[in-house]
Amino acid sequence: MSLTRHVEIKPKFLLIVFMLLGFSVARGQSDPERVAQILGSEILPPAVAKFQIRQYLINRIAPPPKVPPDAKEWTSEAARLRHHLLDDVVFHGWPKEWVNSPPKFEDAGIVETGDGYRIHKLRYEVVPGFEAAALLYEPQNVTGKVPAILNLNGHDPLGKAVEYKQKRCIYFAKHGILALNLEWPGFGQLSQKGNSHWFGAHLDLVGANELGFFYLEMRRGLDYLYDNPDVDRKRIGVTGLSGGGWQTIVLSSLDERVRVAVPVAGFSSARSRLAANHHGDMGDIEQWGTDFLEGTDYTDLAAMMAPRPTLLVYNAEDNCCFRAELVKPSVYEAIRPFFKLYGKEGALGWHENMDPSTHNYQLDNRLAAYRFFGKHFGISLPDNEDHIASEIKSYNDLLVDLPKDNLTMLALAQKLGKEITREPIPPEASARTAWAASQRTKLRQVVRYAPVRIEHSWGVATTKDKGLQSISYLFQMSNGLSGSAVWMRAIRQSADTAPVTIVLDDKGKEAASQVVSDRVNRGEQVLAVDLMFYGAAWKKAYPFLFAQILDGIGDRPVGMEAAQLISIANWARTHSGVSKVRLEADGIRTQEVALVAASIEPELFSTIVIRDGMHSLSYVLDLPVPFYRAPELFCPDFYKDFDIDQLESLAAPTEVLVKSHVEIASK
Repeated sequence: MSLTRHVEIKPKFLLIVFMLLGFSVARGQSDPERVAQILGSEILPPAVAKFQIRQYLINRIAPPPKVPPDAKEWTSEAARLRHHLLDDVVFHGWPKEWVNSPPKFEDAGIVETGDGYRIHKLRYEVVPGFEAAALLYEPQNVTGKVPAILNLNGHDPLGKAVEYKQKRCIYFAKHGILALNLEWPGFGQLSQKGNSHWFGAHLDLVGANELGFFYLEMRRGLDYLYDNPDVDRKRIGVTGLSGGGWQTIVLSSLDERVRVAVPVAGFSSARSRLAANHHGDMGDIEQWGTDFLEGTDYTDLAAMMAPRPTLLVYNAEDNCCFRAELVKPSVYEAIRPFFKLYGKEGALGWHENMDPSTHNYQLDNRLAAYRFFGKHFGISLPDNEDHIASEIKSYNDLLVDLPKDNLTMLALAQKLGKEITREPIPPEASARTAWAASQRTKLRQVVRYAPVRIEHSWGVATTKDKGLQSISYLFQMSNGLSGSAVWMRAIRQSADTAPVTIVLDDKGKEAASQVVSDRVNRGEQVLAVDLMFYGAAWKKAYPFLFAQILDGIGDRPVGMEAAQLISIANWARTHSGVSKVRLEADGIRTQEVALVAASIEPELFSTIVIRDGMHSLSYVLDLPVPFYRAPELFCPDFYKDFDIDQLESLAAPTEVLVKSHVEIASK
């Protein structure tokens, strides 16, 4: 049962009513153009906002792991971390029967090369309804158990057919090593729009950690090699570039079946990545996977490789993500002592590429990988790729038949979303009270609500002109982050205890000039607010990049923004002497923040007015809304447990008025 009043107000109707009532606005009080000028003035400099969030994140990221006194203790701690990360984080929300199912690979044809190896085309199930493509490069005459290497994709449009990856797989196969080449969602044959990695956030929203999907997709390849009767299980390796390097360290650190790992330019510690921020790159959303870095960092994952042979390959002047000298202290120097615990210092290698020195897995890096795999597989591999370039196949030559109705990540999230059932809102008042108390506790947990206080409310600018006065405030919060606001009232027609309206707008407070002007002309005090990630301070700071990191370290942007709103609303009550404040929110982002805040503190607001809001969070899935447009809406597990009608009921006795809804546009 919703307590919301849905009101559709027509402009002509309002005009007639105002005329009949003799309503008039005193000239000189407030006009939208003047209000817009004031609201558009800078309060929080973008550089300061960016510095504050960086400082907050760096202070929250786990320090490097401490070196234990002996190998036995680290072996035990590494096992604990593996179980925690897999059971509590990666596979959170995923059906156990999917996680534990055996690999399901089908043969989709063979390419006979005549060059000492053949290529098996394979398709395999990641989860029911989603199949991926793979290529198995198999030596022509396999005798006995042979080594095998899982080759993972990075961010290349050609996917499994990219030149440097084909060369690597051909080299392995020509020298007696099975090479499995996996496609990666978002690239190659899986480049459908619905497989954009940003749609991993939609899986989070419906309660299935996005990391689980990416992990299952690559782990299936390891399962296949491990079960292959021709494979020597003690000589299984993994390698890949960029996103493939990220996959390599994640899979290898969490699955001890991997005996040798060569990640290439795929990861750094979160601290060094935040500090360097080379060219603004913060990686895809899965690289900061939800809760994956809560208490851990990639340094921990690298240390978990000890004592298994690991070659860390980086490029001197990487033009994407990780420059060798910047990451070396945290991913090589920091973990050397862990290998030393086992007396295996020689099992940890470092290779810095100088030619071409950019983001690559070209010949110099490949030769370094071949030498490392050969050494630790106990086989002699030639230090060249003679004649391999002529054996490269075209993209079409390597196509694998996939189902026409194959799911995408987005379609999978939509499917899981439609299967959600929630506890109904009780119709009886007494039962609803108990329900609300329970749900309110759950909501605080889901959004990771942590109250903040305003440590300083700095008045940074003021105006008093043409019947309107304003004070611009910078609110410095107790967690080191900030919000900003402009307080306005008519000089002559507002008492200090006049009603207070807080105004939020998805586009920032400068877009709310008409609403602010209207409320001032009604004799109210108005506080136009920009919370964290809103307004001019954040327009060029790419807030979604920082939002994904917050999710990764265990925070939730919507909970943090709601905490700011509650703190500012309480400040406004104290500042004005009113018992409750009124709130207007324009847009789906501020709608959710406002309703979460009111659900947590239901006595704080008298009325909430929503403009251009959504009927349901299903709107986010169905449109779909991409993560980077509204990052706080993708709070993990949120849609599994709550929807707009639940929030509106939890906000009672606050009255919620919805003046207009957004409509779902054509896909």
